[in-house]
Amino acid sequence: MGIGTSIFLIAVGAILKFAVTTHVSGVSLATVGVILMIVGVVGLLISLFWLASMRDRERGTVVRDRYVERDPV
Repeated sequence: MGIGTSIFLIAVGAILKFAVTTHVSGVSLATVGVILMIVGVVGLLISLFWLASMRDRERGTVVRDRYVERDPV
């Protein structure tokens, strides 16, 4: 899940939790909104952690191979 998808889920969840006043039988829209916000926040944290770890790998030290030539005996 990317950062954009996570922000979208947080926004949709907030709309369902705070702005929608319609009642649907068998479904609590407020609960669905809270679940979407939680999933969005978790996805955002995972995405940010993954991006930070990938950035550290790209900036890592360069390991160079070392070849040693030996005189034949």
